Amino acid sequence: MLVVGLTGGIGMGKSSAAAHFRERGVPVFDADAYVHALYEGAAVPAIEAAFPGTVRDGRVDRARLAREIAGAPQRLAELEAIVHPLVVQAEIDFLCAEEKKATTLAVLDIPLLFETGAESRVDVTIALSTPAAVQRTRVLTRPGMTKEKFEALIARQLTDAERRARADLVVDSGSTLENLHTQLDRLLESLQTRDGTVMEQLRSQKS
Repeated sequence: MLVVGLTGGIGMGKSSAAAHFRERGVPVFDADAYVHALYEGAAVPAIEAAFPGTVRDGRVDRARLAREIAGAPQRLAELEAIVHPLVVQAEIDFLCAEEKKATTLAVLDIPLLFETGAESRVDVTIALSTPAAVQRTRVLTRPGMTKEKFEALIARQLTDAERRARADLVVDSGSTLENLHTQLDRLLESLQTRDGTVMEQLRSQKS
């Protein structure tokens, strides 16, 4: 099974790309969505212990947690030390389950793929790339988004140039949705003939 890592900065169309893969029958693990689930379940006790007062009604209050880690890299690292291993294990479980189904290609949708070293857990990396002006316009139209929040999010991520340089494949997501889908379909066709090697390593981690 070929394991593909999908990444891209905020506002670069990663959700649209992941949705298209699913429409084409490709299973996708959404790391962001899983983190949200952890904030309502398995990670709640550890987060409350490390960040007292950030849990309300049995779930993590994301706004309170954000205030706790704002401008505090050490606190952010503490949070990542709680959440990251749980996400990695879920990714491995997802991939092993897909392999048992004889799936030939699966996607891990990971926003901070290179920032967290997740490229070591995939066979191929795909980065979505959008001009900075387009990215900024897209993000600032989101409900509740401010210039300050946007800048803080950008600061946590690699630059677009850095991401493109590290990715195996780059997709231009700065124009139309139709163009994005066309590029992704071509990529899927080319990847069908490639064999993956990373699953052997991941199986050993699972065991």
